[in-house]
Amino acid sequence: MTERQTRRNFLITSVAVTGGIVTTTALQKNAANTATPPASMPERVLGRTQVKVPIFGLGGAGQTPLSWEGKERDAVAIIEKALELGISYFDTAASYGPSEDYLGKVLPPHRSKLFLTSKTDKRDRDGAWRELERSLKRLNTDYLDLWQLHHVSFAQELDTIFSKSGAIKALEEAIGQKLVRFAGITGHHDPQVIAEGLRRYPFHTTLIPVNAADKHHPRPFIPVVLPVAQEKNVGVIAMKVPAYGRLFKPGGLAGMQQALGYALSQPGVHCCVIAAETVAQLEDNVKIARAFQLLNKKQLIAIAQQTADIWEDSTFFRAWT
Repeated sequence: MTERQTRRNFLITSVAVTGGIVTTTALQKNAANTATPPASMPERVLGRTQVKVPIFGLGGAGQTPLSWEGKERDAVAIIEKALELGISYFDTAASYGPSEDYLGKVLPPHRSKLFLTSKTDKRDRDGAWRELERSLKRLNTDYLDLWQLHHVSFAQELDTIFSKSGAIKALEEAIGQKLVRFAGITGHHDPQVIAEGLRRYPFHTTLIPVNAADKHHPRPFIPVVLPVAQEKNVGVIAMKVPAYGRLFKPGGLAGMQQALGYALSQPGVHCCVIAAETVAQLEDNVKIARAFQLLNKKQLIAIAQQTADIWEDSTFFRAWT
């Protein structure tokens, strides 16, 4: 038995043992709740993955219970409601506090029907591997549908990632061992870095900010990254869609319908991930996603114009690295 086979067998066994413990009333209740198929949500094929995903997924970070310590009950309620509403795309990361743990308490019985993603911010092969192993155990799964290099911000990071001992080696090995299906790159700092990453490596997906304030930023993501992604048939997942709610400040957008409509109407964007602070907020967001209709160019220009006076406050995350 090779070292790689041993690693995979160890992970699968560990997950199976851990997963066997998680048979709570909440899980049984959740299984019952999902017995009746919910109203459908539009789907799109995620780039060249050839996998259909819903246009709306649940984000596992942000100012929400999913990433807060001591909020397990609230987090589980949101995750269970997401499943009940038919959400099958779940986004998290190794660095999102207890997010992976919370998801791992609820999702295992539904795993075969889900598109589960996580991320690593390690740039070296060994560090990334350790995070993958931890993510799989915390999520109580033996594979990820999508594993992403998290918040890549500088050109120097790309050089490290693609070096002989870089994190790309862990991604390739994980895919080879069927611990990961697809590879992605994410970033919210510099669009040129993400575009260069897509040119240098055949990533399956990219997760980037796509919102109505982007047009006004001096370094916009939409015109820089989307053309490269389309050329290479890379799946594009939109994040920061409502900019943590700042797009809804006075003088800004009217609500999530405009924010989500703008992001999902951009050519080449396949889906979005949005976190929820409460069950009620999640229900409202899902209702809007189900009713989504493609906006025309005139409507997009009008929505972007509504953010002209608040774009600086709404793109504060661009400073994060």
